[in-house]
Amino acid sequence: MSLRAAAFLDRDGTIIEDRHYLRDPAAVRLLPGAADGVRRLNRAGIATVVVTNQSGIARGLLTEADYATAVERLDVLLQEAGARLDAHYHCPHLPELTGACDCRKPGPLLYRRAAGDLELDLSRSWWIGDRVRDVAAATTFGGRGMLVLTGSGREEADTPEGRRWPSAPDLAAAVDLMLAWICPCPTPDYLPPP
Repeated sequence: MSLRAAAFLDRDGTIIEDRHYLRDPAAVRLLPGAADGVRRLNRAGIATVVVTNQSGIARGLLTEADYATAVERLDVLLQEAGARLDAHYHCPHLPELTGACDCRKPGPLLYRRAAGDLELDLSRSWWIGDRVRDVAAATTFGGRGMLVLTGSGREEADTPEGRRWPSAPDLAAAVDLMLAWICPCPTPDYLPPP
């Protein structure tokens, strides 16, 4: 059995509007093109995994329960658009308050956990986000990374570190580039989701 490739997606500023310490599930808003990008990853058979830093938990600005209700709302919005995420992983820490950890992006722990849980090949996987820290683990695992210019992406892409990564206007465009790299043939729209 061969291991699947994954798309590791940042959440805030990549899939949804960045609300800074999101507590209210009613404030979850999909960014334009996000559901379409996730849906096309689903159709291509690529595991679609959210990995997000949630330092608001360590700061006491939101709870694990607040985070979980926002996850549920995101899943509902995507489901209504015919898309789904295979898994969600988050780091609740902030090094200045809780000490160093291996789960805070770009640390490797959550990606390794996802690889074990979902039988993923990290070397064939992609990292997509609006900050360099969202994509930097691609280097660690031999995968590929891409910045999106939503959220903080425009500012990040203009930094010396950001200029090292390819960029796309949004998640849908990033998925277009990713799928073209993996398979230069178009994916027929009539194929049902896996």
